[in-house]
Order: sequence, then structure tokens, then C-alpha cells
Amino acid sequence: MKNYQRFLNYVKVPTASDPNSTSHPSTLIQMDLSQVLVEELHELGIVDAYMDKRGYVYGTVRANTEKPTDVIGFIAHVDTSCDASGENIQPRIVSNYDGEDVLLNEKQNIVMKTSEFPFLKKLKGQSLIVTDGTTLLGADDKAGIAEIMGMIQYFSEHPEVSHGEIKIAFTPDEEIGSGPMFFDVKGFNAKFAYTIDGGKEGVINFENFNAASCEVTVNGINIHPGDAKNHMKNSLLIAMEFNQMLPEAMIPAHTELYEGFNHLNNMIGDVEKTKMHYIIRNHDKTLFLEQKAEMIRIQDFLNEKYGRDTVDVKLTDSYYNMRDIVKDHMEIVDIAAKATEMAKVPVVFSPIRGGTDGAQLTYKGLICPNLGTGGYNFHGRFECITIEALDKVTEILVNIVKIVTQQKK
Repeated sequence: MKNYQRFLNYVKVPTASDPNSTSHPSTLIQMDLSQVLVEELHELGIVDAYMDKRGYVYGTVRANTEKPTDVIGFIAHVDTSCDASGENIQPRIVSNYDGEDVLLNEKQNIVMKTSEFPFLKKLKGQSLIVTDGTTLLGADDKAGIAEIMGMIQYFSEHPEVSHGEIKIAFTPDEEIGSGPMFFDVKGFNAKFAYTIDGGKEGVINFENFNAASCEVTVNGINIHPGDAKNHMKNSLLIAMEFNQMLPEAMIPAHTELYEGFNHLNNMIGDVEKTKMHYIIRNHDKTLFLEQKAEMIRIQDFLNEKYGRDTVDVKLTDSYYNMRDIVKDHMEIVDIAAKATEMAKVPVVFSPIRGGTDGAQLTYKGLICPNLGTGGYNFHGRFECITIEALDKVTEILVNIVKIVTQQKK
């Protein structure tokens, strides 16, 4: 089966995760695809493939050489973002794409314009997979799954190509930051691994944000407006004051690359009580700590101004920059770069303005940089990928295995 055929099959299965769920996986529908993947792995000769009770899929491509080699792993996630609908996805292949605007939905006049997405011009002549403009596509990260499956198929069809043991895992709930929570690092038993998730083909990520969430609760006093003088304490206004005390330009809309931010992504309240939720991000650990400390300083200042317990800040760390660990193991990144060059794909080192399963897994003891899948516009209705990119990434993965196999321990 071709990579694109697998991919088109996968996107038909809804797998959105739910950030408000307390179950693991957060949605049972993810396990529908996970079970399909187990069966597919069995068909490809992975006899030990299985899904555990939390929806994690594991399997092993057995070594076909007696030469000692490092055990390596490849990981992708089954869930899709809930930022856009993942139901009833209607993908379409635009063969020999002409590099111009793409009419996604004639009835609703939904057009993917090159003026908004200039990268489209560079995809001219390729086979572009798009949506009908009403849902996401699911390339994040069903493309990664298809590419890993393509690698497994290659080694199944080419037993003459020697390779060491290869570990495979497909995880739930990456989109809500819970993918590594129950990952069996010890059982996976790989020396190192790569997540295949997001970004164009050739992208290698080994740096990501340090991340924390910040919940700010503002307690006010409500009283009839006619009698409010010297008595009312409007939590909405104090919440606005809190936000105004943060650096004005340190928000996602004004930052890029290595620049950190404080992002207010939710606010709800009334005079009596207001809650705000921030995400705090920075590649630099020292600046990250300073951002968190600033939240506490503002809390203390407003409590001094308006009274004790008016403002309560709760900070929770989410994940850390994998670079702090990967920098001492750059040979893993070098392998990926060499494999990419062998596939005649330009190597692009790019910091992630977010996080991956690999960031958390690295801190759990499994060093795990990320490789791009070849897709674009993730999490939205203009998401797309090319058939050629799906195949190129599989070629890169095959090259990684060959390089590791050729190395002497």
C-alpha cells in the first residue's frame, strides 16, 4: 500500500482529543484508529504489536542482523486537534498542482489562496492533498503514522537490507500535552527515538519552549452600583489591570523564533470573581523563570493594593526545552541530518514554538528530537500535504535506520 493511501484511510477515522476530559485517553474514539494500526502492524509482520488499556500502540521490527546496533524508535500520535472539526473529513488530491489558488469548496466558495499561503507556489507540480474547507485534514499527525508505516513496509519488502531492532509507538493525546504521561519508556527500550510530527519535510527540531500554565483567580466584592462607593471591588477591572501590568509586546502576535510570550487564552468572570488562564513560553530557562516570577510579583502588588487574597496565581510547569539534554547527544541530530541529505532534502533546523511528545519523553530518559512530516497549516481547514512529502519522509526514516545499522557500537 502507498503512503498516501494509508493516510487517506487514517483521516477517515475521527480522533480528536479533549482538553477538558479527565480520562486517559481523553476520547475513546482515538482507540478506534489505534486498533486499526495494531491490525496493520500485524499484517506487516510485527507480531508483538498491541494496544494497551490507555490507547498506546507498541510494536517491534525485529533485527535481521547479528551485528550489534543501537535500538532506535519512531513515534507518532493518533489524536488530532479540537481547534477545527475532525468529523467527516473529505480529502481531495490535486494532481500536478499548478501552484495557483485552490478552490476547496465551490458551494461555500472556500478558496486556499497563494496570497495568504505563499508556500503553495513551491509545491507546483506535486500532488497536493487538501480538505473541502470545512474540516482539518489530520496530517498532524496521521501523516507521521503513514510515514512510519511506509518505513516498516520497506524493510518488510527488502529483507536483504540489514537493520537492527526498531521500536514503534503511536500515542494518544499529544495535542493536549498528555501523550507521554503513560508512555512505557522502560518497555519501549530504545536508546533514542524520533517523533515524526509536524513541519515540512527536512525540518529537524531539537529545541522547544519551556512551558507553564498560569491560572489567575481574582476575587471581588459585588454590591448594588447605587451603593458601591468605597465598597465594590470589581474583579473584572482588577483582572484587566493584572494583564496590563504584563509586558505589552510579549504576546504571540508580537513574537517569533526564540522570543517568549505570555498568552491569555481564556478569561471568564463577573464582578464577584474572574478567572484568567495564561500559557507561559520561553526557550531560555532563565527568562522562563523570570516570566513566572513576574506573575507572582503582580499578584503580590495587587493584593497589597486591593487587600489580601484578592488575586491568586497558580503556576504549573508543563514541559521543558529538550535542548538542555539533547545538546550533549548531538550525534542523534547529526544522524537525522545525514539521513535527510541522503534523501536530497534540504535540512532545516528550527526551534519549536510549542512542544512535542519528544520534549517530555527526553526528560523521561528517552532522547527524542522531532522530524517534520511535510505538512502545512496544521489544526485548520486549510491544512494540506503532498504525496511526494509523505514518501520523502519515509525515505528519511529508512536512511536513519541504515545509518544506525552501519555504525559500529
